[in-house]
Amino acid sequence: MYRYPLLYDNPLINDLPKLLEKTFPVPQRFRNKLPHDIADLSKLLTNQRGQRSLSYLARPGYLSAYLHYFLPWNICRLCIVLPDFNLNLENGNTITDLGCGPLTFACALWISRPDLRNISLEINCIDRSGPALEAGKKLFEALSRGESPWKFNFKKKEIDFRKTNLNISINKKSSFVCAVNVFNEFYENLPHNNTEALRQTAEKAAKITHNEAGKDASIFIMEPGVPRSGHFISMLRGEFLKLKRQIVSPCTHFADCPLTARRKEKWCHFAFDTKNAPKELLKLSDAAKMPKERLVFSYLLTGPKKEESSLLRIISDSFPVGEAYGRYGCSSHGLVLLKGSKSSINNAVSGSLAGAKINLNERDEKSGAYTGELNES
Repeated sequence: MYRYPLLYDNPLINDLPKLLEKTFPVPQRFRNKLPHDIADLSKLLTNQRGQRSLSYLARPGYLSAYLHYFLPWNICRLCIVLPDFNLNLENGNTITDLGCGPLTFACALWISRPDLRNISLEINCIDRSGPALEAGKKLFEALSRGESPWKFNFKKKEIDFRKTNLNISINKKSSFVCAVNVFNEFYENLPHNNTEALRQTAEKAAKITHNEAGKDASIFIMEPGVPRSGHFISMLRGEFLKLKRQIVSPCTHFADCPLTARRKEKWCHFAFDTKNAPKELLKLSDAAKMPKERLVFSYLLTGPKKEESSLLRIISDSFPVGEAYGRYGCSSHGLVLLKGSKSSINNAVSGSLAGAKINLNERDEKSGAYTGELNES
């Protein structure tokens, strides 16, 4: 069984809160207010997002809250999956980061992929917030100690969803295109019963990133791990396939997404516990009355052609199933309910790859999924 690499074994992750404090010190008179600003910004990013202006990160309190709380947690999310990816990056390749914020992706790439630190990469960083871009420059310089061969091109620009060709990579198409927590800002206010509008958003998102990427380039999208985002990711997968882009992760197969038609109870997302996360970050979360027990996200990676796998991707937490326990897995046959003992099911953590014996003659009455058992490992 394959699991994602251990996130918190990385010393750069453990030292990240201290580096942020050193790079963006909070004056003593504002220190006690930081947890309150974090809580306020969280509301603005979720249930009060309709009141959010395009320049909310220009406010010093919100920018500080973002840098000390949301940024490190987002870096942690990225550092879970990035070590697993075959990025096929070489000297002279270009990365385009749409909605880069304070260089969240670039920082996570530096932290999680030491194999790329000596490669000459050119990174186009696109964001609408000038203060976020400036903060990102400062943070990456501190993180890399000024020893990075990566070249950054910064551009303050709003992503216009009315245009699917942004013409960001003017000289050449990028070898890698990413957008982290970007597209939810476009679909989050759509009516939840408007499936067609969500599909159209996915279509535009696919074309925007596709038009910036070279033929054999990788495209990486990460979104919040909520049902709306999971459904968007499932639709985005279909749009990329229409554009002849090969899906390489998290999907193990080339069949239709078994979750596209499921609007409520099932969506594509992954959850990881935070018990070994940096203590300073957990303390700040508690102080803001926003305890962080799990990191949850949805993502999609396209890339060069790969072979289809018979393995399943575990896509749920464990839960009781009668006298046994179960988790859902995604396979070429569709959704599979894996059942077994508590210990075996708990060992098949979210996001891992696992072999299973699938019973194609039996379906779970509640979910309609095929049933199966994990292979002994």
